[in-house]
Amino acid sequence: MWFLYILTWLSLAVQILFVTLSIAAALYYLAEIIEEYTVLTRKVLKNMLLVSCAIYAGLWIFEGFPFTIILVGLFTNAVEIALLRNFPFIELTSPTFILTVLLVFVNHYLAFKYFNEVYHSFAEILSYFTLCLWLIPFTFFISLSAGDNVLPSTVQPLLSPNPDHDVLSHYMTKGKKKRSVLLTIFENCKDFVMPSRTKRF
Repeated sequence: MWFLYILTWLSLAVQILFVTLSIAAALYYLAEIIEEYTVLTRKVLKNMLLVSCAIYAGLWIFEGFPFTIILVGLFTNAVEIALLRNFPFIELTSPTFILTVLLVFVNHYLAFKYFNEVYHSFAEILSYFTLCLWLIPFTFFISLSAGDNVLPSTVQPLLSPNPDHDVLSHYMTKGKKKRSVLLTIFENCKDFVMPSRTKRF
């Protein structure tokens, strides 16, 4: 009996390891796709926000969710739509981004308060949190690094003393291309878990 109990815990540890590695690999892949296709990501985010607004309307009409939760959720979506104006360039110190982060916490507080008072099944609660509270902020979080590797569209006059100096050559002479912070973290984790082999000659 004790041997099977030990095997159960060992199996659980292996399963957690595989799930963690799978999530890390998926995050790395998603971050790469978002960096490569920023215009498509912006369209996807805009559609996700519209679908989220429709979900809030459905929750209010069909499920009788409190108007406060619906109103704060729709206001959060409006602020996140404002973030899309300069996408993929998101400034972490901008008032819009700070307000978005604060509204995410307010939405979670209101949701916990509501589900503590009104009974819903775990699957229903999880679906609300996933589709209304987690999916869009998580996508914005992954796309924070997308603006790091976008080619510049203009060159400041002070940076370019030569009037014939074009945008591309200015970008190429600035130095080695910077890697985004998020992808650097994922690559370091990948190198730690799966070190590359050195070739022998």
